[in-house]
Amino acid sequence: MTQAVASRPHPRVRRLTDNVTAGWNRLGDQTRFYASTLAAIPDALLNYRGEVLRLIATMGLGTGALAVVGGTVAIVGFLTITTGALVAVQGYNQFASIGVEALTGFASAFFNVRLIVPGTTAVALSATIGAGATAQLGAMRINEEIDALEVIGIRSVTYLAATRVFAGVVVVVPLYCIAVMMAFLAARTGTTAIYGQGSGVYDHYFNTFLNPTDVIWSFFQSVAITVVIMLVHTYYGYTARGGPAGVGEAVGRAVRTSLVLAALEIVMISLAIYGQSGNFNLAG
Repeated sequence: MTQAVASRPHPRVRRLTDNVTAGWNRLGDQTRFYASTLAAIPDALLNYRGEVLRLIATMGLGTGALAVVGGTVAIVGFLTITTGALVAVQGYNQFASIGVEALTGFASAFFNVRLIVPGTTAVALSATIGAGATAQLGAMRINEEIDALEVIGIRSVTYLAATRVFAGVVVVVPLYCIAVMMAFLAARTGTTAIYGQGSGVYDHYFNTFLNPTDVIWSFFQSVAITVVIMLVHTYYGYTARGGPAGVGEAVGRAVRTSLVLAALEIVMISLAIYGQSGNFNLAG
């Protein structure tokens, strides 16, 4: 009896082991869900085209009160206007402190494309489209609507998750274009209209350092970030538990997780594309 009691693990050790095991199980469930969702995208395009088109319209222009201001497109535009204006403010002042304020155009061409626009787009997608998808799927889960879809023979992962992932990728194309244009416009307007720099000087350094290849890589980076964000948000919504409060917790966890993964993705993709040198040559 004494040996049996002594062989039992300490309660803290047992709790730690259970937590680690549960964490690995959750990671495995997420990986399986992500793989199933990505594999189901062709099926969604073949059999649920109407739902895909509806989601694209809803995500891009919004519904209800969100549609009044132009939906996610307007939100991304406003966010990138502010971040682009910060490039003008901080870039001009910092360069002016060492007497090279003419390089403000370089800051816009370099940082907007590589860091600011993908990061701002990730935040906007997570806070609007992603959070909305989690709330919708979570409400369907606690109301047993997902189970009802399975009963009538509709593949729930395909109909609910794969369609939203594909719709998010489609929507990010105009969103990225709007974001880049608004960031460039805000930086140029702030530098030339507010600080009085000559437009010719700004345009010269902007065009010198703007690499079209960087814009293309930035676009694909935004697409990759969108895929990750939509996968995370659909998973947390699909697996929500605990009533309305559980849906709110799922939205919070999804936003935190997607933002962390988006930041890591930006770092890793930037290192893979630009390397340690950053593919940067000072000229002009």
